[in-house]
This record gives sequence, C-alpha cells and structure tokens, in this order.
Amino acid sequence: MPDASTSPPAPLSKGQVFVRRLASTIVLWTIVLTAIFSQNPVIANYVFLLLMIGLAGAGLWEFYGLIEKRGLKCFKWWGLTAGIALMASTHYYVTHAQGHQLMASKPNDFETGVLVLFVLGLCLRQLFDRNNTQGFAGIATTLMGLMYVPWLLNFIQKINYISGIDGRFFVLYLLIVTKFSDIGAYCVGSLFGRHKMIPRISPGKTWEGFAGAVLVSTGASVAMVLLAGSRLKELNVGHAIIIGLILSLGAVVGDLIESAFKREAGVKDSGRLFPGIGGILDLIDSPLFNAPLLYLYLRHVITV
Repeated sequence: MPDASTSPPAPLSKGQVFVRRLASTIVLWTIVLTAIFSQNPVIANYVFLLLMIGLAGAGLWEFYGLIEKRGLKCFKWWGLTAGIALMASTHYYVTHAQGHQLMASKPNDFETGVLVLFVLGLCLRQLFDRNNTQGFAGIATTLMGLMYVPWLLNFIQKINYISGIDGRFFVLYLLIVTKFSDIGAYCVGSLFGRHKMIPRISPGKTWEGFAGAVLVSTGASVAMVLLAGSRLKELNVGHAIIIGLILSLGAVVGDLIESAFKREAGVKDSGRLFPGIGGILDLIDSPLFNAPLLYLYLRHVITV
C-alpha cells in the first residue's frame, strides 16, 4: 500500500482553478494599476515599464515554449530581445515626445518602424543560419510570437499614455470589464451551462457561459461609466454598451485562441509559474485581445 504522505496531491477542481486564477489575476493587475496611479513619477513610469516588460518577456517565453513543444523551429532569443526592445522603445517615445510628436498617430508610426527593423533582421538571421532548414517555420513562428504577446500587450502602454485623455482610468476600465467577462462566463456557465461552445478547443465552455460573459461584462462597463463620472467623461452609456459587447467578445475569443495554442502543443497550461493555475499567458490572454480593441475604439470612434 502506498504511503499517503508520498501520494500525489489531488488535482484541483474547475472551481478551485478559477478562484486561484482570478486571485492571481487581480493581484497581478493591481500591482500594475498601483504603479500607474502612483504620484511618484519614477514609479508611474519606470516601474510600470518594468512590469510591462516582465509580462511581455514571460508571456513570449511561454509562447515560444509552446512552439517548441509542437516540434517547430523558432528564434527564441531573437524574438525575446525584439519584444523587450519594442516595449521599451515605445515607452521611451510616448514619455519623451514633444511638439508634433504628441499626435496620437506618431507612436503607431514609431512602433511600425521598430517592427519593420525586426522583420528585416529576422530575415537576415535566417539567411546566415547554416543549420536551420525550417526557414519558413522559424520566421513565421518567431514573428507570430512577437505580434501575439508584446505587440498586443503594448496597446496597454499606448492607452495609458494616449494624448487628450487620462489613459490611466481607461486601463482600469479595460481590466475591470475584461475580468468581469471571465467572471460572468464562469458563474453562468457553471450554473446553467448545457450547450458546448467549441468542445474541440475548450470542452468546459458553453454558450450559456458566453451569454453570461456578455451580460456581466456589459453591465460592468455601464456601471463603471456611470460611477466614474468625469474620469471617463469621453464615454456615455451608449459607448459603454458597445464597448462592453466588444470587450466581452474579445475576452472570450482571446481565451479560446490561447486554449487552441495549448491544445495543439499538447499541454494543459502555458507555463508552470503558478502551480495549479498555469503561466503568464493563462492570466493575460483576454487583455491581450481587448487592449487593441479598446485602443482602436478610442482612436477611431471617440477620436482622441
């Protein structure tokens, strides 16, 4: 008979995993928001930057790990260096821009320039690699990692420093509405879920849970706009409903996309940073999709 003291621990239930992941997510983004709202400019700027670089680097490392588990080639260190450079250079630009450089389109132009240099450098990296015969795969997977993690995450920086509004409150708004989508999906899905959504990717997700994500996320969006008052004065209830619908859909799709990557790689979690929960990608998959969606809405609908 095996010794009870050496027997493996019982696996966590779905509810336990959700609660732990929710708690970890709240702690993670609370640290980020504390840095953003700090009255100390060093903390507000550079601690925030270090946190963003840490999230981008850890998330990208996990993504390339999934690529390698799939048996595909990628230039891990080249992509990691480029991802960190993208985050750092964009931060430097938006915090030091002056005059016409403060125009909202300029940070996007600057970011495009960084990405162009990365693509050209990546092609040269493959050209001089004598051992890699998977040129297509190496370039494609490395570029996909950069676009999926640092580039999408970078929109949180661009929202925070967007010209014409107090971007800090829009980052707070983004994270709360996104997280309420996850809460609504889990609670409603657990209580009423009967019809599987996409079982080949995520067997636990149901259409009832999706409806809960939409309703709860949209309700949180409206409540935030009403309660925030002048801090989110650019938004009215109509905008809140539309953005709530967009972000609830984005959160669900972001979670499903990451689940598809993990399933193809044959793993349950993106990493082991949080035992029983997963990795950084498991905690930031929804904000990765929603940050650019909110940014585009602010730029082209609110026109800030």
